[in-house]
Parts: sequence; structure tokens; C-alpha cells
Amino acid sequence: MNATRDKINIGITVQIVQKQDQRIGKLTKGIVKRIFTLSNFHPHGIKVELENGKIGRVQNII
Repeated sequence: MNATRDKINIGITVQIVQKQDQRIGKLTKGIVKRIFTLSNFHPHGIKVELENGKIGRVQNII
């Protein structure tokens, strides 16, 4: 899906793919704590940190 940064806010629930899971496509669900990507779009997804400390690129907004 690759959501744009303006659709991602702190506190929303998303599915991310972590770096080590990119090849297998495993998604991790969580609540956005921080947004790292500054531009509005990134081809691999906006990079965020979840409340559980996991970091990855947003694939879906739930």
C-alpha cells in the first residue's frame, strides 16, 4: 500500500515490515510512537517506531 506520511500519525495502528523480515514479508502490528521518514513518500514505506520499540516501514494502516 505504501501510505504517505500525511496519513500516518502518532497513536494510529499500523502494520510494519521490519528490516530482517523484508525478504519473507512478515508484518508486525503495533501503534506508532515515532515517525522517522521526513519526506511525504518513500518507495518502501514510511519508517516508524512502534510503542513496543520495533522499527520498520509502514505497509498498511489499520
